[in-house]
This record gives sequence, structure tokens and C-alpha cells, in this order.
Amino acid sequence: MESTHPKLEELIAVLERLRAPGGCAWDREQTHESLVQYLIEETYELVDAIESGDCDEMVEELGDVLYQVIFHSDIAAEEGRFTLEDVAAHMTAKMIGRHPHVFGDAVADTPDAVMENWDVLKRAEKPGRTSVLDGVPQGMPALALADKLLGRAHKVGLLDATQPGAVNVQTEDELGPLLLAIVASAKANGLDSERALRSALRELQSEIRAAETAG
Repeated sequence: MESTHPKLEELIAVLERLRAPGGCAWDREQTHESLVQYLIEETYELVDAIESGDCDEMVEELGDVLYQVIFHSDIAAEEGRFTLEDVAAHMTAKMIGRHPHVFGDAVADTPDAVMENWDVLKRAEKPGRTSVLDGVPQGMPALALADKLLGRAHKVGLLDATQPGAVNVQTEDELGPLLLAIVASAKANGLDSERALRSALRELQSEIRAAETAG
């Protein structure tokens, strides 16, 4: 039977050859930890490609990210921990389980309803999590982390994330220059914008945990 994804299988075979005895010394010595820097770099390069809208660049950068997934899976397989098939099987089960409105009898006709179901199912899958902050990666860029934490604060009733607050910016064309102006002002006064925002986010997380405890 002809393979449905021959080029994917060829890529997997190339990685396995590189890491096999007699292959590439550099590839052989890599670990999950040593590859983290490349995973981060390739992910940001993919973001750039998406934002540029260049299809050729997207193909290249998606390939680089895909290669990282295969690379990590091959390392784990060599250690007897898990395989690429395990990764795919887990993701397949997760997506089917998280979409009962497609694969089951649940009803979710709007994106908001889908996300509500997603949150309920996620909580059921991870009963050990006791806070809405559990699972939020603290290493995210500060602005992305801020967006994530504001959503969590909304969930516990600490604030209404649907309201614009003191600064009502309605378009990204307005938002970009405003953010740049804030960073420029901070730089002129010797302030670290990233550190300042992260400090504020630590305080917000404390407030979220306090709200959860009080609730």
C-alpha cells in the first residue's frame, strides 16, 4: 500500500539516519535540553514567516519546527521513553476528546461555546490542577503572558477582560505605536519595560490566587 505521506516518512528516515551510529556526530550528541534554544528560535522564525505572509518561508519554517518534534521524539525513542507514534496518538486522542461537538453528541455552535467546553474538558483531564494559573508557562514573552493572565483573572471574577479599561484602543494600528511610545519613554528614563511588566504580572498572579482562595 502506497504511503499517504511519503515525504514525511522520508524526513523521519533522514533524522533516524543522522542520529544512527555512523551518522552525524552533532546530531548524536543532542539532548532534549540542548535543543530547547533551537526550538525557541525556530518557533520565532515561523512567527516571522506567518506575519510576512511569504508561503515559501512558511514552508521552510514549518519544516524546521516539525523537524524539532521529530528530533525530540527520536531522542526519547532511543532512551525507551516514547516514540513519535506515541506523540501522534496522544494528540489524536486529545483532539477527539476535546471536540465532543464534532466526534460526539455535544452541541457547541459558536467559538465561545467551543472554548467553554474546552475549558471544562481540560479541567476534567487535569484534576491535579487547583488554580487557573496552573500550566501557564512563565517563560512566555511578557506581552503574551499578560494576555493569558488577564484571561485567567477574568475567569476568577477579578476583572472584566471584555472592558477596555482606562485606555480604549480599538485597532492594532493604534495599539502598536502606543506600545512603542511607552517602551521608548521607559528606555529614555532608563527603565526595563520587560522587567516592569513581569513585575506587574507577578502581582496580578498573587491577586488571582488570593481571589481563588477567597472564592
